[in-house]
Amino acid sequence: MRYFINLSLLCRNRNFYLLYIGQFISFFGTMITSVALPYQIYHETHSTLWIGLLSLCELLPLLITALLGGALADRHHRQCLLFIAEILLVMGCILLAYNAGLATPHIWLIFVAGTLMSAIDGLHRPSRDSLIQQMVAKEDFSTVGALSTFMYSVGMIAGPAIAGLIITHFGLVTTFTVDITTYLISLITLIMMKDIPKPKIMQNLSTLASLKQGLQYALSKQELLGTYVVDFAAMVFGMPMALFPAMAESFGGVKTLGLLYAAPAIGALIISFCSGWTERVKRQGVAIAIAALFWGLAIVFFGLSKNLWLALFFLAIAGAFDAVSGIFRQTMWNTVIPNHYRGRLAGIEMIGYLSGPKLGDTEAGLIATAFSVTTSVVSGGLFCIIGVAICCYYLPLFWKYKVDNSIL
Repeated sequence: MRYFINLSLLCRNRNFYLLYIGQFISFFGTMITSVALPYQIYHETHSTLWIGLLSLCELLPLLITALLGGALADRHHRQCLLFIAEILLVMGCILLAYNAGLATPHIWLIFVAGTLMSAIDGLHRPSRDSLIQQMVAKEDFSTVGALSTFMYSVGMIAGPAIAGLIITHFGLVTTFTVDITTYLISLITLIMMKDIPKPKIMQNLSTLASLKQGLQYALSKQELLGTYVVDFAAMVFGMPMALFPAMAESFGGVKTLGLLYAAPAIGALIISFCSGWTERVKRQGVAIAIAALFWGLAIVFFGLSKNLWLALFFLAIAGAFDAVSGIFRQTMWNTVIPNHYRGRLAGIEMIGYLSGPKLGDTEAGLIATAFSVTTSVVSGGLFCIIGVAICCYYLPLFWKYKVDNSIL
């Protein structure tokens, strides 16, 4: 009986191993740059407003390119699309490194490079997700979910820490050069992948008609719709990260802020490392719903906590349950969605997890302003629980979903 993360897929599937290693390394670079960009903006302008504007400029084009990237991924060679996207990302990093090396870096150039790289990421992610489904057997989908959660957790914890060290000791030019190097490694792994066919095009449709078809498919499947609704409710109501700076003040000041941000990722890392049990779960809709309910409950207790370590404990618990939900969501997406729809629905999924946290920040900020920070956090956790319960009631096929034993 396996209790820890299953690494056997990396030994059995050469193409997946190459893709996973390349994406793991490049994700470190992505996290490093995600810290370096706002740092550079603030260093040059001493304005948090400019940081917020950069975030907005990065989000808006991504909402469009994620859908376009999904349509392209279902019509063209996904390995080639990934290669082209990463070449363009390398060029963006080179531009950032060049700008950082100037005596007076151009703010407008940071915005241009950051916006373009974010837009390119919308073309990158759907191709990668659909390519993984294409190259991995159905019985390994739960393993893929656990490995992906492990990759993101490690990157989100170690990436910012490494970024801080590189920026402090070597400067921004070296920081962006590190990101360039990680992408070059990823490009090499993409070149080494063999025998990846072009996806089969079921119908010759326009891009707009193709996107409409993908959306109709998602809405027609209660199983899929349930995963989207539950995740969206958890992100909008139960993700109070925008309030962490205010909460840090009551826990000892800014020195505790990093701990608050890191705690959910640490919980996710622990659960992904001990994820062997997830391969034996058949009622995956139930697993997603219960994990989201406990996420909301943990957020409630986090909001009520007056002690820093107790607050960090409940944040880590919340992160762990979010990871459980994520593992099963990804497993269900890969199992339920046919490969010729996978790119388009990956684009729709991307829109959800990009817009959800932004709306959650707004919701948390408004309630905190009208009432209090504690009220905002606690009510958000309760709304998450209520939202999940409503979803399970009105989408019974999501709650009843069970993996077909014939594919396992």
